[in-house]
Amino acid sequence: MMRFNRLGILAPCFALAVACSAEVEAPDAEAVADAAPASKTSPSITGDDLTLHIKTLASDEFEGRAPTTPGGEKARAYIADQYTRLGMKPIGDSFFQRVPMVEATLDPDTSYFRINTPAGVRDLEYKKDVVYWTKRVEEHLAFENTEMVFVGYGVVAPEYGWNDYDGVDVTGKTVVILVNDPGFATQDPDLFNGNAMTYYGRWTYKYEEAARQGAAAAIVIHDTAPAAYGWSVVEGSWSGAQLDLESPDGGAGRAIAEGWFSNAAAHELFDAAGLDLDALGASAISADFHAVAMPGLTASAALNTAIRRSEDANVIGVIEGSQYPDDYVLYMGHWDHLGINQTTEGDDKIYNGAVDNATGVAALLEIAEKFANADEPPLRSVIIAAVTAEESGLLGSAYMAEDPPVPLKNIVGGVNIDAILPLPPTKDIIVVGYGASELEDILSAVAENHDRYLRPDAEPEKGYFYRSDHISLAKKGVPMLYADNGFDLREGGEEAGKKYGEHYVQNNYHAPSDEFDPSWNMEGMTELVEILHETGAAMAYSDDWPNWYEGNEFRALRDAQRAE
Repeated sequence: MMRFNRLGILAPCFALAVACSAEVEAPDAEAVADAAPASKTSPSITGDDLTLHIKTLASDEFEGRAPTTPGGEKARAYIADQYTRLGMKPIGDSFFQRVPMVEATLDPDTSYFRINTPAGVRDLEYKKDVVYWTKRVEEHLAFENTEMVFVGYGVVAPEYGWNDYDGVDVTGKTVVILVNDPGFATQDPDLFNGNAMTYYGRWTYKYEEAARQGAAAAIVIHDTAPAAYGWSVVEGSWSGAQLDLESPDGGAGRAIAEGWFSNAAAHELFDAAGLDLDALGASAISADFHAVAMPGLTASAALNTAIRRSEDANVIGVIEGSQYPDDYVLYMGHWDHLGINQTTEGDDKIYNGAVDNATGVAALLEIAEKFANADEPPLRSVIIAAVTAEESGLLGSAYMAEDPPVPLKNIVGGVNIDAILPLPPTKDIIVVGYGASELEDILSAVAENHDRYLRPDAEPEKGYFYRSDHISLAKKGVPMLYADNGFDLREGGEEAGKKYGEHYVQNNYHAPSDEFDPSWNMEGMTELVEILHETGAAMAYSDDWPNWYEGNEFRALRDAQRAE
């Protein structure tokens, strides 16, 4: 899980280097037998059934379910065995969708990023002034004396009448970009999405857009408030080994270098060009902004990177629809966690990931079982996708979006389930990215039948909607919903509910102590899983096509898909 914010709490995230060279094969019979549950679960969604799946997946035998490890293989085997038991079908020849990955590690001792200024050459210090990498799968890359251009927020958003690249050719140049989007900077609810971040505010989008514009390098200026994290997160998260998908073109379509400038280094460079960064930032909040050349500055870099390839798999099964088998309702959640870290202090070095995300996989399996045993089969097909490598950057879902098992235009909508905190029953349900799509209308009607209400996540400006697996499908146009238990307990109210979240974040999140606890109250989780099942069922037993709300950044993509 890339974030934990249902209670408005942000915890530092880290990933463990666990990748190894491996190819994914169908798990052997022994692995499947070892993974099989002790007893068969019931057709209904129950706390006992959820407990059985969570206890199994989060046990030490699964070794923290890291991708490309024996524990990860056992997790895949367990999920596939459940699909088989439920009579689900693969899409194609296997439940396993192979996900090719590549691990790239920049060598900062032999690499450099330097700026030629009117006062001389400025070698930027790695991790202090700059953090940089490449998405191109090449061991040695370089560029020399590229012109530098400040492109404001680096956004091209026709639905907002916005184009920061209008009138400028940045081919072969280094673009420098502000983090987040103009809505956050102004807090104007009529500009982008106001305080709530849009996808245009995510650093991932900014690098993608810069590549589309032909830039040689794309560097985002760090600023703690709009980024939602400090510089320590940048230097910790984007240095060292970086796991990514291996694309068919080897990343040739990406900029040579991507990265971050520290705020202090950025101010120094703008000063060297005779520019006022703060004043330019203020002007960039207008749609009339035009990119500004950085006179006297050119950027040069050399990137020496060690490359290692590996492979893992998503586990995808389908319950075929009785009337519209080519329409699909999608449920997804990641099966992976952080594995074993021998450098962790103490005797327990296994990151079991009980909440994150054995709970989500358990929910997927329970929802699948209820659909598979329904008296009347769903009219539309239901896809259950347990995806890999979420903790490494949403890689499994990203691959699924790039190489979808069914046409994306045929996916009616999707529900992502990521880390359900075990709570007593609550009055509320939190919708991350609230106000995005008509799936929320469906959820709201279902929740009302359970005497629950919807509430937005507490910090929409931090863009948590863009940090879990559903975003991989959303940015391809597919309407996606990410909802979770709230914290307004039926007995004890919000104050009591927040204590559960605070305890988890402070003591168990991304720690070896994220283990199944037999004292968990499963009532709230069970009710939420039932609600999520009913939300999907409202689509699966219908011929309606929910869409993104008008004005959403993904609406135009979906409209174009459906127009096909």
